[in-house]
This record gives sequence, C-alpha cells and structure tokens, in this order.
Amino acid sequence: MGDVGACWDNAVVEKFFGSLKHDWLLKVAQPTREHMKNDVAEYMKYYNQERLHSANNDQSPVEYENSLKKCPAGVDQNNRV
Repeated sequence: MGDVGACWDNAVVEKFFGSLKHDWLLKVAQPTREHMKNDVAEYMKYYNQERLHSANNDQSPVEYENSLKKCPAGVDQNNRV
C-alpha cells in the first residue's frame, strides 16, 4: 500500500462497488433491506467465483488464485523466476 491518500489503495474497492451498484443493484428492485443483503452476497459470490477476467487468462479470480498455488515456489504463471 502507498502513502495516505494514494489513489491506488482504493482502486480495487472502488471498481468492485461501482460494478455492484451499476451492474447489479440498480437493475433489480430492492424492496427490503434483507433482499439487498442477499443480493450483495450473491454478487460477491459471482464477482469472486464465477466472473471471468481477461487479465486472469479468462479464469475467475478464485480459479486464478488457486492456479497460482499449484505453481512451483518462486515461479509465476509466465514461467519467470
């Protein structure tokens, strides 16, 4: 993490909440607080376990993290040491 106020610290969180609001919550009616909690939980599951990302070789974030754990120590996905 960077210094206080560094924009890079919040970039991932800002992207997540922006996607949550604009791609999920604003497209579905939210009649109760409980309904919204359930929707947020479902979106978090989708965002981390199902959503494919081109920067992760078209894998979900969870699949990508698990594939990194299978690599030998000290070697990344591009076979660099």
